[in-house]
Amino acid sequence: MATEAIVTRGTGQWMEPADGQRWWFDSGSLALDFAYTGGLDHPEVEEWQTVRDPATLNAWLTERFPEVAPTAGERELRDARTLRSAIGRLARQASLGQQLEPDDVDVINLFAATPDIPPVLVGGGRQAGRTNARPHQALGSIARDAVRLFGPDVDGRIRECSADDCDLVYLDTSRSGTRRWCSMQRCGNRAKVRAHRARAAATR
Repeated sequence: MATEAIVTRGTGQWMEPADGQRWWFDSGSLALDFAYTGGLDHPEVEEWQTVRDPATLNAWLTERFPEVAPTAGERELRDARTLRSAIGRLARQASLGQQLEPDDVDVINLFAATPDIPPVLVGGGRQAGRTNARPHQALGSIARDAVRLFGPDVDGRIRECSADDCDLVYLDTSRSGTRRWCSMQRCGNRAKVRAHRARAAATR
């Protein structure tokens, strides 16, 4: 008998800084991806802010959660900003090996306790529940991913990019646990170029 797969959420998104060098950043976590829509813990850096209003919030949520109706308004935007700010601060603390701020942990737990988007096994003949999920359910799903992100199972795998001029935070999901760069396309490639130049200079 054929079986259908349960839909899983992918991670990663295009980053478009002011220098125009668009690049793909896979943070390794849905919650971290969401935090970066507001600049993670640097909300004053406008170039990282991709979700600024209800329209851009709806666009981001429906891209990640196609079952969500694009009905987010100012209230949902305020809640989204509260959640992503808490995730961002906790991510930075975790990457530095610091104690997680209890108030931010409480925010994550509060959102995680609300209804999320339930998984669906496709192929059935009946539609159970709502046809369209609500934006708040998407926030609940993001918060539950944050609970996993900051839980004991991934302890030590939330890291900062190894580049001296980059402080992006990611979850190392590699089997070996040796990821060093926010992106091989960006910082990893720059490091290779610098190392090549250094070797070339040493042999002159």
